[in-house]
Amino acid sequence: MTEPEKQHGQKPAAIRTPAEAAERILAEAERYARERLEGETTGHDWWHIKRVADSARSLAEVEQADGFVCVLAALLHDLADEKICGDEAQGLAEISRWMAEAGVADADREHVLEIVSTMSFKGGGRPPMRTPEGRVVQDADRLDAIGAMGIARVFVYSGAKGRPAHDPEVKPREQMTAEEYRSGKDTAVNHFYEKLLKLKDLMNTAEGRRRAEARHAFMEEYLERFYGEWEGRL
Repeated sequence: MTEPEKQHGQKPAAIRTPAEAAERILAEAERYARERLEGETTGHDWWHIKRVADSARSLAEVEQADGFVCVLAALLHDLADEKICGDEAQGLAEISRWMAEAGVADADREHVLEIVSTMSFKGGGRPPMRTPEGRVVQDADRLDAIGAMGIARVFVYSGAKGRPAHDPEVKPREQMTAEEYRSGKDTAVNHFYEKLLKLKDLMNTAEGRRRAEARHAFMEEYLERFYGEWEGRL
């Protein structure tokens, strides 16, 4: 810390990842995520990661957030998800180690870890994301959970977990803990009401909300058609 900083109680500026290293790191992160998620069959595969990263990149441009942090967090976000790695703390430690070895500066590494560790839905009711980059990445991930893509993913996930597509006798849950959200009795259609249809109103950014509108409307249309066919009316 310099003498003027000491006198005014200022902290030195955080060291950021050099711009000339950013593209190399993102390319390496793509390869790392793709290798780790190759063959994943619950809807949290490499292509989900790529879609979220692409959305995060475009949202960051509109929202004037840090594109490097947004895309890196999007590429790594599911590698610390307990659904994928089994232990969130271990997953976070692994991606932290990977970022350090790849040359991600401390400030950016800490920012990415904060985003990855706080962005998951986990039944709802979590605190809002602290930074513009966190809000962008969370919106990008939530966009991939709704609309046509979200419909495809919820049935893939439910099938992988042995859950039925629909059971009229199993009602959507109103309140649940994170553990109940992960492990309770559920169906693919109930998941629309327990999570997917809630996401439009939980979007953080103006552009995220704009994109969510059409995707939300498509899900409502799909459910209307689903019930009509299920009940033999259509």
